Amino acid sequence: MNETEYRQRVDELIYQIEQQIDDSGIDVDYENTGGMLTITVESNASQIILSRQVATREVWLADRSGGFHFVLKGEAWRDTQSGELLSDMLSQAFMAQASESLAFSL
Repeated sequence: MNETEYRQRVDELIYQIEQQIDDSGIDVDYENTGGMLTITVESNASQIILSRQVATREVWLADRSGGFHFVLKGEAWRDTQSGELLSDMLSQAFMAQASESLAFSL
């Protein structure tokens, strides 16, 4: 995938995440700036951060448990180490940090 396609895919991914957060009613704020989505949990001020990594064509997720790198395999963003889906790991981050269940469909 070329850089333009990569950027478009990540923009679509971040938009989907924003929409699912909005639809959920969970008490979090988010800010999308230059390919980085920062989600702040209001109850404890913790953050979940997704960022675009153009050079490696990855999406990085940072939460309280650590940092994870994801690549697009087929139609799914998968962790480069475990192969776990980004949607599953993002759901786990919400449960751990916001004590809210949100099943992402990405």
